[in-house]
Amino acid sequence: MATALCPGSFDPVTNGHLDIIERTARHFDDVIVAVIRNPQKTGSLFTLEERQELLHECVKHLSNVRIEFFKGLLVEFAKEHGASSIVKGLRAVSDFDYELQMAQMNQRLSGIDTFFISTSPQYSFLSSSLVKEVARFGGDVSTMVPPVVAERLQGRFVQEA
Repeated sequence: MATALCPGSFDPVTNGHLDIIERTARHFDDVIVAVIRNPQKTGSLFTLEERQELLHECVKHLSNVRIEFFKGLLVEFAKEHGASSIVKGLRAVSDFDYELQMAQMNQRLSGIDTFFISTSPQYSFLSSSLVKEVARFGGDVSTMVPPVVAERLQGRFVQEA
């Protein structure tokens, strides 16, 4: 049984993330969406538990996908969970440069391969950071994130106002 990891901060999960997760689920027996705390991204909007809850709601239609979160090296998490692959979505050439370095480091550390899936064109501009910025200023993000996430974003920023 082939297990793949789809890692990310998912703060918040976007339709682009879901596109990659759904496509990965078609090719692997078991998919673990690994919600990580990215030390380079300070000031998360949602807690790890909130992100996990939102992801559960968004992928409940996928029977071979589960959500977990962790701290530390991704390859150690992969080994602990029997994952043979890491899957990453690529939006642009700028993503590839960084992700290639990470893939090579992960392969060197563990022998685990990374597979890249190009993002569907309708989601190529999406990032969690941009979605948060648009939502923070009252913009409509309903076509960029699942409905449950749009609701949560609206509620979060109304509270801050």
